[in-house]
Amino acid sequence: MTLEQIKAPVAAEMDAFEPHFRAAMRSRVSLLDKILYYIVQRKGKQVRPMFVFLSAAMCGGVREATYTGASMIELLHTATLVHDDVVDDSYQRRGFFSINAIWKNKIAVLVGDYLLSQGLLLAIKQKEFGLLEIMSQAVQDMSEGELLQIEKVRRLDIDEEVYFDIITKKTASLIATACAAGAHSAGANDEIVKLMHRFGEKIGLVFQIRDDLFDFGDDDAGKPVGTDIKEKKMTLPLIYALKVCPPADKKHIIRLMRRKSDDPETVAEVVVFVRHFGGLAYAREAMQRLRAEALGVLERIPRSEARQSMAALVDFVIERKK
Repeated sequence: MTLEQIKAPVAAEMDAFEPHFRAAMRSRVSLLDKILYYIVQRKGKQVRPMFVFLSAAMCGGVREATYTGASMIELLHTATLVHDDVVDDSYQRRGFFSINAIWKNKIAVLVGDYLLSQGLLLAIKQKEFGLLEIMSQAVQDMSEGELLQIEKVRRLDIDEEVYFDIITKKTASLIATACAAGAHSAGANDEIVKLMHRFGEKIGLVFQIRDDLFDFGDDDAGKPVGTDIKEKKMTLPLIYALKVCPPADKKHIIRLMRRKSDDPETVAEVVVFVRHFGGLAYAREAMQRLRAEALGVLERIPRSEARQSMAALVDFVIERKK
């Protein structure tokens, strides 16, 4: 199924969501308003708001609170992207110049702070304190995940358990929050909200592992990017290859990444190493296992067109090419 087909059960609601989100992005400060307009014009597929609306549709139906929840999630997501570009010294985002590339780091950090504050204030204004609690937990988790990754990158000592701890906090927490927020906004009980959070967490893990595979040029996704290797990030394919390879090979690869991680020859050698020792196959197996677990969670929600679309969205995450 295409993304448009997946969105069909909540297409009208997502169209109606647009003005809600644009209103949440406005500011009376002309510079800020100009930057926010630049962000809105370059928004992505809005997959995370789709998780909110599909979760709501599955768990009782879309309500006014659902629009608030979707706006909060998209504001938080946008804020983290702006901040990530500063942290990573990245000057492009989806083929366009990043905020820090055009307006420098100081302004980018302040814009990210503004977006985060808007999301929190939106919940308070609408008296959606349950949504506020759900989102605040995500902010804490994402911050801890990013800091844990930075700490471990310096030592290159991440094992699989630590890796999953990092990506659960850093990546999966936002999709888990989107699903939980959708269920909560529809009036679902705490058990269902927790169930949808668990589902979203598993899909978030799949999402990150798929990104890991892109870095090695998995399938027909194109030429290996090697960005994670250059940044000394220990992703699942690399962690597995280092675990099963002979000690001498492990020592050699670790030494290469410590000393010359940004060298194209190093990137190429690490890619060959990971492929040779089965890192990509292992990561694909992990994705399929998490997919099955996620679909198992969905089975506990009554059948509906929205649940069918949510299941299709799981496969879209796995099969996406970028």
